[in-house]
Amino acid sequence: MGVPGPPPRTALAALAQRRFLLSGWPWRSAGYVLTTGPVVLAAGLPLVLLALPWVVFLAALADGDQPLGALAALLVLGAVLVLAFGPAVALPLAALERWRLRLVDTRPLRSGHRRPAAPGLWPWLRTRYTDAATWRDLGYAVLLLTVVPVLHLVALTGVALIGIMVASPLLVADGPVSLGLDQASTVGEAVPYAVTGLVLLPAVPYLLAASAGVHGVLARLLLGDSAGDLLRAELVEVARSRARLVDAFEAERRRIERDLHDGAQQRLVNLTIQLGLARLDMPAGTPAASALAQAHEQAKQLMAELRELIHGIRPQLLTDRGLPAALDELADRAPVPVTVRADLPDRPPVQLEDIVYFVVAEALANVAKHSAATRAAVDVHERAGVLAVEVTDDGRGGADPSHGTGLTGLADRVAVADGRLLLSSPDGGPTVLRVELPCPCG
Repeated sequence: MGVPGPPPRTALAALAQRRFLLSGWPWRSAGYVLTTGPVVLAAGLPLVLLALPWVVFLAALADGDQPLGALAALLVLGAVLVLAFGPAVALPLAALERWRLRLVDTRPLRSGHRRPAAPGLWPWLRTRYTDAATWRDLGYAVLLLTVVPVLHLVALTGVALIGIMVASPLLVADGPVSLGLDQASTVGEAVPYAVTGLVLLPAVPYLLAASAGVHGVLARLLLGDSAGDLLRAELVEVARSRARLVDAFEAERRRIERDLHDGAQQRLVNLTIQLGLARLDMPAGTPAASALAQAHEQAKQLMAELRELIHGIRPQLLTDRGLPAALDELADRAPVPVTVRADLPDRPPVQLEDIVYFVVAEALANVAKHSAATRAAVDVHERAGVLAVEVTDDGRGGADPSHGTGLTGLADRVAVADGRLLLSSPDGGPTVLRVELPCPCG
């Protein structure tokens, strides 16, 4: 025996199932079709009133006696009324239809409407009237009043004809019965039609499900998220979540730096001082004095390492004096001569300062380790909202991210801020590493 497939989630999909007539889909489809009428009537009245100038326009156009200016005024007035007040009808109608759609389509459906940027009536109106989903809702309302009634009327006409055929032997007692293109006047004439109607009776659920299914497809297309809207919303959420993660990482990094600087480092300084004082009181040449001296030296080495660690998290010079001074310090510590040029009219945001600093630090470390360069240059400038940094060296070139030179990590760090990393490193050099970051400077 084959493994049964997943149950159908729409009326149209259910039509292909062998057990369709024994499932709940025929009843769901019938309920959807029959409840469409009251919805059409409830939504049709206000929309027809809004479109009344167009109705008058069509009547005047049929007469042919109205001046052109009056006809144009009717067209414009109808458009203004529909566009201004149509969404007030379409939005609640769309909400109702999304709820009612679950009868023939059990898949989740989101409205696709954007959230207002701020609370209040005016932000809500501005968001709704500039939202593509609002106008799709209005388009669905127009289809609901025009195309959908015709679609369901065709199905209901077929259902009614089959019902009349089945009941025709009983109806002929009151007179001739019209059966499409023919009629039956006696029971004998009606019996063949009744038999045909009984044969066609199982087709009734299929007619209703097909009509309801097509209506459901139109509703899903217009009332739900379009593919572009859904992708755009997901991208926006990804960008926001990434920004939140970056902010959380920066806050945690600063907390660790503060705890190390104000807590562990201060306690280690006190320990080093106490060990130094203890050495003064300890008689020289004794085993205890030797052990104490060794502990004192280890404490001083540990304090130096801790300072380097804190400096690596975020140099105090970068916090106090900004990026140019911190880059000058990096250049002074580099094993090759480095010239620094920084043209920054305003101080960049802290996050961008960190990225630029560590890009330059990693790039200069790569220059020292891999390039065999004799000199390097760092150029940082901000133009037209872009913070750019270039690190150039006269080494042998051939830098490749796949060789473990830290370039992949740099690219990831830059991508967090929506920036890009460009590398030119032909064999024989020179190597130019350029990073561009969008900067809300100024």
